[in-house]
Amino acid sequence: MRRLQVVLGHLKGQQNSGWAPQAAPCLSTYPQASAADVVVVHGRRTAIGKAGRGGFKDTTPDELLSAVMTAVLRDMKLRPEQLGDICVGNVLQPGAGAVMARIAQFLSDIPETVPLSTVNRQCSSGLQAVASIAGGIRNGSYDIGMACGITSENVAERFGISREKQDAFALASQQKAARAQSKGCFQAEIVPVTTTVHDDKGTERSITVTQDEGIRPSTTMEGLAKLKPAFKKDGSTTAGLTVNDVDIFEINEAFASQAVYCVEKLGLPPEKVNPLGGAVALGHPLGCTGARQVITLLNELKRRGKKAYGVVSMCIGTGMGAAAVFEYPGN
Repeated sequence: MRRLQVVLGHLKGQQNSGWAPQAAPCLSTYPQASAADVVVVHGRRTAIGKAGRGGFKDTTPDELLSAVMTAVLRDMKLRPEQLGDICVGNVLQPGAGAVMARIAQFLSDIPETVPLSTVNRQCSSGLQAVASIAGGIRNGSYDIGMACGITSENVAERFGISREKQDAFALASQQKAARAQSKGCFQAEIVPVTTTVHDDKGTERSITVTQDEGIRPSTTMEGLAKLKPAFKKDGSTTAGLTVNDVDIFEINEAFASQAVYCVEKLGLPPEKVNPLGGAVALGHPLGCTGARQVITLLNELKRRGKKAYGVVSMCIGTGMGAAAVFEYPGN
């Protein structure tokens, strides 16, 4: 009974934890760059496939992760032994993903002397991996680290988010992602992966997966309206900068209802939100999403070329959220 009372107190906002988040100066307020600054120098990912029937349905998670690790080392001309640490965000892998991640490390010819850890903070696991590596660099434990995220597997009534509004947001996400894909905006971040698939008759063939499989360019409002709601008819489950200072907001679209509420509540200009589409179109592999958002954000800021700020954010299971601000120095 006490367990129920405690949980209910948190849900009602009556539980006094003795601590609350406090506003703090954002690093953007510091006037000059510092030798202690942590810099993201590169990022790659695989395409996001369809579960159970896509190009990666017969590919193991360690093979996918290894393809990305290898590509990053090759692109940056880094020797594997130069890495000081590896952190992999994951959610659904058995054994906290440690065995899978370590095998991926070995498949990438990264020696066992390079330490590796895994982290699970639900939907923000990939972003948490980035934060963990940044913390290690900042405190002087090492100079170079690799942050990864992997998953191989995806509020409305209270706040008045209608089904129609959710469908409109989902349609916009699909349209933005389709335009970005047709323009080749994801090519710089996706590592082509050659793998094998087996059809229903057991025949094996080799394919190379080069693009996200969840994007549906032909999506329409009429088609979305025909989809069965994920929840009951009457509802759904669910730093010193101003909005004007931020060029891009990468908000995870765990659900259309949650994303719509965030955009409206914060007063974000729609054109700044997920300009290349979001998880509704691309997919939401839990352990990967945070890292994927960082890569997509930084690549888009690089394409635009000017000095700018970007925000990555996501909701997290059990009533939490996470966000990070990134500064792009300009070309």
